Amino acid sequence: MSSALPDTVLTLEADLWLLLRILIAAVLSAFLGWEREVSGKAAGLRTHILVGISAALFVMLGELMLVRYRDDAGNALRLNMIDILGAVVSGVSFLGAGLTFVTGGKNVRGLTTAASILATAGVGVTVGLEHYVLAVGTTILLLFVLRLGAWLETPKTRQEAASEEAADKDKEDTKAGQASEDMLKK
Repeated sequence: MSSALPDTVLTLEADLWLLLRILIAAVLSAFLGWEREVSGKAAGLRTHILVGISAALFVMLGELMLVRYRDDAGNALRLNMIDILGAVVSGVSFLGAGLTFVTGGKNVRGLTTAASILATAGVGVTVGLEHYVLAVGTTILLLFVLRLGAWLETPKTRQEAASEEAADKDKEDTKAGQASEDMLKK
């Protein structure tokens, strides 16, 4: 699919088209963020929208820079989508790492939310590349996976995870209380 950007990138028409692409990324990302929000996760609606918009924007900025500077640079300037994708994935992975916690040595929390953030970036990149049907289909599939996955978890699994999490918190609170008492004794 060829780009809808005109050769002159400094036009109102081009900016409006780019803004529409950003809006599409925001709407699709909002669906994923909404699912995380209603599931009570730390990274919800706003985070997912920001990630999707940013990913789409980075792709479009790469395209804009290529169009804008190609006459000045001649053949020396090329668009390397792999570098843009690598930058998006690295930045989003940094966010995901901050959302993932291991408690009690065996309980991992935030992994699904971190994965949904990465997937949201993928949707944003897909919109940035103007593959709207793929972006919408991927969003629907991701929503299905997130909702079905939560539904398929057995109540026992959820209950065990909650019990382990509560026990881990009690241990942490006990350690913190003991450390406070030790400090007061000194």
